[in-house]
Amino acid sequence: MSEHKINVVPRKGNGGALGAGQKLKFHIMRFNPADPASVPHLQTYELEQTAGMTLFIALNEIREKLDPSLQFDFVCRAGICGSCAMVINGRPGLACRTLAQDVGPEITLAPLPVFELIGDLSVNTGKWMRAMSERLEAWCHLKQQEVDLTRLEERMDPDLAEQIFELDRCIECGCCVSACGTARMREDFIGAVGINKIARFRLDPRDARSDAEYYDVIGDDDGVFGCMSLLGCHDVCPKDLPLQTQLAFVRRKMAAQGFK
Repeated sequence: MSEHKINVVPRKGNGGALGAGQKLKFHIMRFNPADPASVPHLQTYELEQTAGMTLFIALNEIREKLDPSLQFDFVCRAGICGSCAMVINGRPGLACRTLAQDVGPEITLAPLPVFELIGDLSVNTGKWMRAMSERLEAWCHLKQQEVDLTRLEERMDPDLAEQIFELDRCIECGCCVSACGTARMREDFIGAVGINKIARFRLDPRDARSDAEYYDVIGDDDGVFGCMSLLGCHDVCPKDLPLQTQLAFVRRKMAAQGFK
C-alpha cells in the first residue's frame, strides 16, 4: 500500500511561524445549547507557545489550567478518528494535526457548521454520518448465495484493492460537509463523504448491487447533481482524498448510462 501524508492547515498567522515562548491568543466560540441562559460569544484565552504545540495540546492546556468548562472532542491525537475537527481561522481542519505556530498568534476557533451542536467546539458528527449511511445503505451487500466454508474468499486484483483502500481512508471528520456550500442550503445533501462511500462500494466486487441501484440513491439534487463544484470539500480534506475526481467520475458514468 502506498503511504499517505496528513496535511496541516496551510495558513500562516500574522507574521508567519512563531517560536517557543511567544504569546498566543485563542478566541473560542462558546455556547451551550442546553443552557437557556447561554448566548453565543467569543471568549479569549492566552497561552505561551511551546515547541511542537498543536491546537489539540493548546486546548487541553486551556481546559486544564484556565477553563475546565470548555467543551471539545478528541480521541486518537493522530488524525485518524476525526473527532477534533473544528473551524480554525475560518477553515475546517483537525486540531490534532494543526500546529499553533502555523495559524497563530491570533487563533479563532468555532464548531463545525451543519452538524448538531453539543456545546462550544463539540458537534455531533456521528448522528449525521449514521443517518447518511443508512439512507445510502453504505455497506457491502453480499451476493445471495450459499456460503461454502471450505473455500477462501476470491482474491482481489491488487490495483483494485488499492483503489478501494484510497477511498476507505475517509475518517468521517465532517470537514468536507462543513466546507460545502450546497450542504448549507440543502439539509438532505449527502455531501462529498456520501458520494465517496457510494464510489467505494461501487468498486467492490463483493457488493451485489448494480450501477443503477447505486446511482438511484445519489442521482438527484441531494446527490451528485446538487453539487455546485466549489471544491471546498476537496480543499479541506485532511486525508487528501480525490473527492472531486470521484464526483466527476460518477457524473460521467451516470450520463453514459442515461441518468439525468
